[in-house]
Amino acid sequence: MRHLPHPPPPGRSAEVRRRFAEEARSERPDLSTLCLLVGAVADGELDEAGLDAAQMELDRLAGQVPFRPGSPHAWAVALRDLLGERYGFHGTAADYRRLESSLLHEVLRRRRGLPILLSVVWLEVARRAGAPVYGVALPGHFVVGFGPEGDRVLADPFDGGRVLSGNDAEVLVAGATGSGLHPSMLEPAAPLDVVARILNNVRAWAAARPERSDVGLWAIELALLLPSHAARLRYERARLLVQRGEFVTGAVELEAYADVVGAVDEGAAERVRGEARAARALLN
Repeated sequence: MRHLPHPPPPGRSAEVRRRFAEEARSERPDLSTLCLLVGAVADGELDEAGLDAAQMELDRLAGQVPFRPGSPHAWAVALRDLLGERYGFHGTAADYRRLESSLLHEVLRRRRGLPILLSVVWLEVARRAGAPVYGVALPGHFVVGFGPEGDRVLADPFDGGRVLSGNDAEVLVAGATGSGLHPSMLEPAAPLDVVARILNNVRAWAAARPERSDVGLWAIELALLLPSHAARLRYERARLLVQRGEFVTGAVELEAYADVVGAVDEGAAERVRGEARAARALLN
C-alpha cells in the first residue's frame, strides 16, 4: 500500500516550481504538463521518468481512440467506451478524501479521482486524438464538452464518461449550488483556470487536515505562481506560516499584505496588522 505523498527535497522542489511558473506563463500553457508538475511538487517519488511515463500513458490511451468518430456525440461515446468502460476511469465519494485524487499521475495509476482530474484525463486523451473537446467548469462538478455551442454534448468523467442529456447538467448544478444553470457556466475553461481550481481543491483538502499544513502551503505557493491570482492568497500564506510556527516570516508577510490592503480599506489593514503583532508576541 502506497503512503500519502510527501514533497521532494528543497532542490528538486525549487526546480519543479520554476518549471511550473515557466509553463504557466508560456504563450500556450499545457494542461497535462502543469498538472503533472503539481504532482511532482506534491510527491517526491515522481521523478523525470515518472513525468515522461505519465505523458506516454496519455499518448497510449489516445492511440486507442477510434479514428475520427464523427459528431460530438460520437466522440463523447468513443471516450466513454474507452476510458470509462474499457479502462474503468471513474470516481466515488471516497475519492474526495484522498490527496491522490487531485494528482494526475496518481489518477492515471489508480483510474480514480476527483471530477476535475478525471476530466483532465478525458481532455488530454481526446485532444491528442483530435476531438473538439474542452473543459466545462460547472459549479461544484467539472465535466467535459464536445463540439460547438449549437451542437454541444457534455460528458461526466466522474460517472465513467456518462453522456449527459436533457436537463442532466441543470440537475448537477442544482445539486451542487441549489441554483439554476446559467449559459455562462458552459463556456470552455482555460487551462490556467483548470489548474487554479485543482489547487483550490488541494487547499480545501489540507484545510480540513491541520497536520498537513505543508500541503496547503505548497498549493498556495503554486497558485501564487499563476499569472492571475487573488491577492488574498498572500494573506492565506502568511496565516499558514504563523500556524506552522514561522512567526516572524508570517508576521512580515501579514504586514506587507496590510500595506497593500490599506490603500483601499484601512480598517481591514489594521486588523491584519493586529494579527501580525499577535504573531510576533508568540515569540516571547
